[in-house]
Amino acid sequence: MPPRQRLSPAERRAQLLAVAAQLFAAQPYDEVRMEDVAARAGVSRALLYQHFPGKRDLFAALYRQAAGQLLARSRVDPADTLVEQLTEGLDAHIAYFAENRNTVLAANRVLAGDRLIQTIIADELDALRERLLAVLPYAEGRREAVSGVLKSWLVFVQVLCVDWLTEESCTRTELRDVCIGAVLGGLRPLLDEDPAPEWPR
Repeated sequence: MPPRQRLSPAERRAQLLAVAAQLFAAQPYDEVRMEDVAARAGVSRALLYQHFPGKRDLFAALYRQAAGQLLARSRVDPADTLVEQLTEGLDAHIAYFAENRNTVLAANRVLAGDRLIQTIIADELDALRERLLAVLPYAEGRREAVSGVLKSWLVFVQVLCVDWLTEESCTRTELRDVCIGAVLGGLRPLLDEDPAPEWPR
């Protein structure tokens, strides 16, 4: 075990999450052990458990952090077109999925029945839906219909990308463009104006 560094509680938590991110990305969820996280971080198991009572708590904190970082990279900027914003957000998510395959599969398959993990995922999807609702040109009285399309589309993207991790049947660009085409096709009948006239029908 390397010499323990003196860190503030916030710094120690950040260090433990960084180590956990590496291990959960490198191995399937069931193969990651708390003692391995402690050893890699150069701390005792007791100190690790002070910050995270168990592996599921550690994973949940890690996935919440990742969701926040992905939300930060999925911005809404009126200066950009809808397609530009969708492209940036999807590219960020697909890159994270590809680089953290085991982590994503753990959250969406191994822990698919875990309420806390699924709440983290649902909260991120809801935040993305609200951002899109804020920039789409829908008429008064159509918000509920547009929101329903976006909610279903975000679940579609989640399932499609997770399936893509198990069998990469297309390129990242093709995966992204399928997702963009799906939401534009679903939204166009409900909007006052075409949100992406440059995108083929």
